[in-house]
Amino acid sequence: MTPSASPQAPTPGAHILLVDDDPSLLKLLGMRLESRGYRVTTAESGREALKRLDAHHPDLVLSDMRMDEMDGLALFQEIQRRLPGLPVIILTAHGSIPDAVSATRQGVFGFLTKPVDREELFATIEEALAQTTAGGGDGDDAWREAIITRSPEMERILEQARMVATSDVSVLVTGPSGSGKELMAEAIHKASRRADKPFVAINCGALPEQLLESELFGHAKGAFTGAISEHRGLFQAADGGTLFLDEIGDMPLPLQVKLLRALQERQIRPLGSTTSIPVDVRLISATHRDLGQAMHHGEFREDLFYRLNVVNLKLPPLRERAEDVPLLAKHLVAQAAARHKPFVKGFSREALNLLAGSAWPGNVRQLVNVVEQCVALTSAPMIPEALVAQALAAEENALPTFNDARAGFERSYLIKVLKITEGNVTQAARIAGRNRTDFYKLLARHELEPSTFKPAG
Repeated sequence: MTPSASPQAPTPGAHILLVDDDPSLLKLLGMRLESRGYRVTTAESGREALKRLDAHHPDLVLSDMRMDEMDGLALFQEIQRRLPGLPVIILTAHGSIPDAVSATRQGVFGFLTKPVDREELFATIEEALAQTTAGGGDGDDAWREAIITRSPEMERILEQARMVATSDVSVLVTGPSGSGKELMAEAIHKASRRADKPFVAINCGALPEQLLESELFGHAKGAFTGAISEHRGLFQAADGGTLFLDEIGDMPLPLQVKLLRALQERQIRPLGSTTSIPVDVRLISATHRDLGQAMHHGEFREDLFYRLNVVNLKLPPLRERAEDVPLLAKHLVAQAAARHKPFVKGFSREALNLLAGSAWPGNVRQLVNVVEQCVALTSAPMIPEALVAQALAAEENALPTFNDARAGFERSYLIKVLKITEGNVTQAARIAGRNRTDFYKLLARHELEPSTFKPAG
């Protein structure tokens, strides 16, 4: 059970409930933990420990296994019933393998044999705390609750996000794909005065130019072939709130001009309309591209860049915040287990070490996929290291084939066209440049029914 990683620095102010029916050992171990910087509350029995839970709200329980009346495993089971997710580490002088197997299967985080090696004990405690400590957690942090972190760098960025949220300046969030740029944009919105208004997001690289322009600015009836009714764009949908433009670096140059004008004039003009509409929108944009290089190559307007990049928040890749991996893994496995397999309690320590040591080229998005795979395939309460290794190997080959990527684009395109034409196949086929027969074949291939896009009633 010895961790493969070196001990982490102690979590400041972490509160440990220490349980042992031997007063001298209780005192000795308590002094050792306090010398490390932890706050310690002690209990000489399982019953006493349960009484202290509600009053002291510990971050972790460290308990002896063999105790009169209620042993460590029985205490753990009661803790799980009252405070599910509170990590428990059990100590024993007996080193019983059956006890260890039973305990870890039920979700006990660690099982250590007395006399406990000092560094092994501290390393196990820090691994357990890493899964449960998320930098704050009081009501004032509700705006950032979706961002799970204990990384100092991420905490610094979040503090900047909180400060910038109080104004209406434009924010550019940069960072690699899958690093959580949209979550950061939502957090800024929730911390702003616009929190009770809409947060609207669109991926600028996912749509052809004409569809993207229509989605953003709307269009008048008859603006183009197939525009059979007026369409309100996302600027109007986000009025009073926040509009998030993801992958802004992929926006076509003609649209960049129109976006710049909308930001300067604080009004938009729908496609095919001669009337401008005032809008009150806070703009947050994001990209994984180097916009400096894009400007150099004439692919991105310099004047728009400076309009968008009033404040830049640069998110680090997951490999640079490895301390967040166990914390994220615990959060994600709880979500996946709740949806699919409630008996799954978490990852074994060896599995967590493997996760924490991985490179994560796909960042948090890749971690989500790995956790989902592990939960789907496990038959044990604690996900083993071998299953994590298998999921990581599968992810290395997870890049979609050209046909899969094309199919995904086709389906997204067809849905957008059907939305614009409100299910009118003749008009949709004309926009797509296909005859009706071919268009119906495309719809059948992607299992799309035009009638579902027609207006209600």
